[in-house]
Amino acid sequence: MITIENDTRDRIRSKAAEMFMKWGVRSVSMDDIANGLGASKKTLYQYFADKNELVDAVLEEIIRENETSCDFDRLEASNAVEEVFRAMDMVDAMFHNMNPSILYDLQKYHPKAFDRFLKHKNDYLYSVVRTNLERGIAEELYRPDINLDLLSRFRVESIMMFFNPEFSGKPKLNFAETQHRIMEHFLFGVASLKGHKLILKYQQEREKKLSKNETSSKGK
Repeated sequence: MITIENDTRDRIRSKAAEMFMKWGVRSVSMDDIANGLGASKKTLYQYFADKNELVDAVLEEIIRENETSCDFDRLEASNAVEEVFRAMDMVDAMFHNMNPSILYDLQKYHPKAFDRFLKHKNDYLYSVVRTNLERGIAEELYRPDINLDLLSRFRVESIMMFFNPEFSGKPKLNFAETQHRIMEHFLFGVASLKGHKLILKYQQEREKKLSKNETSSKGK
């Protein structure tokens, strides 16, 4: 049952997430969030003790949604390669306009939230990547000689590259597009000949879909 109290808390968290993603965590104050909601700052503090608590709540929800989406894609995908391409769609939805300063801000100003993210990265994301590699090997889409632990760690750490200011600063890079390229290069690196052909098939299908959506958007 959704109560008014829970609804207000969710609206605050949702607006904060929207603003953090766009401008970064440090740049957005509690005053900014209150103004964005058309509410008083006092209202925010009725639900969140301080900005640290709000940031942690936002990250907790993002992680929950990410894990739910990953688990769903794993179950719905007909093979390991399709699972990765589904992940690309999730990256589009979640991070299309993401500010790359977010993780730096968390690490420096919100250590509790950053520790939550590290646990998600090192435990959950690592497990997702490793399970996908194991699945791909079993389906003969990935090479059987790959080092599972090494490549799982490499893949997870490669996700983090974009958040490094030295990497994302010049030229200005789009998070979603960057992650797509990295994911595709990784896939081709671990793929067998059978997997290589399937990757090309999904690439072509994805490009057609994106082109169709772009044409549709221009026509509106």
